[in-house]
Amino acid sequence: MKRKSFTEEQIIGVLREAEAGAKAADLARRHGMSEATIYNWKAKYGGLEVSDVKRLRALEDENAKLKRLLAEAMLDNAGLKDLLAKNWRRPLPSERRSHVSRHSWG
Repeated sequence: MKRKSFTEEQIIGVLREAEAGAKAADLARRHGMSEATIYNWKAKYGGLEVSDVKRLRALEDENAKLKRLLAEAMLDNAGLKDLLAKNWRRPLPSERRSHVSRHSWG
């Protein structure tokens, strides 16, 4: 089944029809959605006006964006911690192998 995207006005309209006494099965058939969608909308948007639903969606979008930014920052932070945890110090001259040549000249 193809997934439809409903506007805030359509969601509130369907919920108002449900509040007026229409059966969920009839509404679902008429609007091309499942009954579960109507019940989920009731739970999420019940009692809200169109402007409230628009604001809620805007806040959800902003929250998702902030969560992505936080996850990226935490990933960068973990990578930097791993990088800094490595031992980057150069060996002292006394620790270097002077008796082993890196090249064999023959």
